[in-house]
Amino acid sequence: MENTEEESAPIRITPTVRALSSALRGKRDHVPESSREHGDRVFPDPEKLWFKESSAKNLRNRDFLSPTTMLNTLYADGQVPPAVMSRVLSLRGSGVLPVAGGEVMGEGLRVRVDRPAAFRSVLAGGATEYLKPSSQKEGCVVINCPALHPKPHTLTPETLTLGQLRTVLLADHMGALVRRQGFAVSYCPTLPEDTNIITFLRALGIDWPTAQANWTNEEREEKMQTALENSPYRQRETERGRRTSGGGRKVEEENEGVLRVNLKQAFQEEGLLGYDPSLGTCTVHRDSVSHLAQLDLATANCAVPMATVLHVTSCQDEFRQQQIAVLWRASGATHTQRHLVCGPVKTPGCQLTAAQYLQLRRGQMKEASEMKYGDQVEGQTWDDIIRVMTSATVRFELLSTVHTSPVTLDVQKEGGVSTKGPRGGVFVMYNCARLHTLFDSYERGVEKGLYPEIPEGSQLDFSALKEEGEWLLLFNYLIPFSELLDQSGQALDCEGGGARVNIKTEQICKFLVSLSKDFSSYYNRVHVLGEPLPHLFNQMFCRLYLLRALRELYHSALDTLNLPPIRQL
Repeated sequence: MENTEEESAPIRITPTVRALSSALRGKRDHVPESSREHGDRVFPDPEKLWFKESSAKNLRNRDFLSPTTMLNTLYADGQVPPAVMSRVLSLRGSGVLPVAGGEVMGEGLRVRVDRPAAFRSVLAGGATEYLKPSSQKEGCVVINCPALHPKPHTLTPETLTLGQLRTVLLADHMGALVRRQGFAVSYCPTLPEDTNIITFLRALGIDWPTAQANWTNEEREEKMQTALENSPYRQRETERGRRTSGGGRKVEEENEGVLRVNLKQAFQEEGLLGYDPSLGTCTVHRDSVSHLAQLDLATANCAVPMATVLHVTSCQDEFRQQQIAVLWRASGATHTQRHLVCGPVKTPGCQLTAAQYLQLRRGQMKEASEMKYGDQVEGQTWDDIIRVMTSATVRFELLSTVHTSPVTLDVQKEGGVSTKGPRGGVFVMYNCARLHTLFDSYERGVEKGLYPEIPEGSQLDFSALKEEGEWLLLFNYLIPFSELLDQSGQALDCEGGGARVNIKTEQICKFLVSLSKDFSSYYNRVHVLGEPLPHLFNQMFCRLYLLRALRELYHSALDTLNLPPIRQL
């Protein structure tokens, strides 16, 4: 019964590496004396004893490797004792990949996975568990996008900069990611409906919260104003008087009624780490109060008393957002606040607003589609395809780079957007569509009586999956995906580390591009729907199981970018 539970648990990379490390390292006390002959031997971090292979070249002869340098830290002359080798080769455990064999070669101890067993474990019962985070979290995360707060005038697509657009897209992506992990997600600010900015955001597939055009947040604004006036960090009149010289009384009279808060005192006494030491005394303006009121509204919708608020801001606006964050703390808010800071967006040769950039990419996408598909590019269906493909292009251009690094865009009109080649969003969406086309072809074959229905996975022999591209797709993409989804939530959970949080926000885009390259290479090389001959059906069905799981993987990853799959191109 225990073995059944172990085999049914989703297999993961991290538990496998830990189990391999435990098998290789054993207990420190049991290391042979011969390995201590030069004094106490340094024991490496168990997490670094092994690493997973990923290149097609190395995967031809190994799946995991413990390098010779690591073996030398554990055993004299790097000689692995037979008892240890036996532990490695008989590795079992919940969530652990089954081992088929291993040997010590020049580069180290290499281990091969029992691939048919791995294919069967992942695919036979459906790959659902591999398409979601490995565990569900609880709590509330508020995604705050300062670029969307009016300051002081109502925001429009024509005034939104490309740097600000990057923060909006990143905020949308982060919201989708943490919601997948089980968090309740709230967005800030709430925007008036039926405005140009909402239309613009929806064209990019962003469903931002709205309120009626005549809605106001005045009650909460008054609440925040009062909280700041009563804050222990408010700078009093007498304090200002001590800081003036020569005509000080006249200055006090001119500043009467002005509200100032000592931010440096606030973040020091509240123990907030990582804030700019040059934050001093801040004059509270109406747009600041409005911002705080929106934050208060967003956190009021949380079902838990303490939320995590993620401010997604540009590097140009980081100082200002730190002021807002400390002001909010000075008003009495105790929510955890983290800052996700984006680098600038550069457009050599010209300056474009967000609206002009989207219009340029949409026009280029339409032109590229017409060149490839001709007169059929018309009607609502194609309008929807071009809209989604444009959104994919924009998202991959702005989100595929480490969020702290600058993004440089080619916005020359003659540059165009290609529907071919391994370039970002268009390439990803095209390959997703190829999978849908494949299954449409299979269903038509079933209707014509060429192929039988796909049988239960338990009836298939997955040892038929021998092509190296098949193992590459399973081992590099299907199995690791859930752990990739885990990472953003883990970064938010980290205690300390200051105001800034660094999350590998570029990984989903890079994952999808890499997946599309390897899938495209495999699909161009392998004929999945073969001749309708009974002795070929097992291999065909095994491949269809793999590619069906891959199609769902595309959907799951694209969902974190709020991109619907294109089913036909």
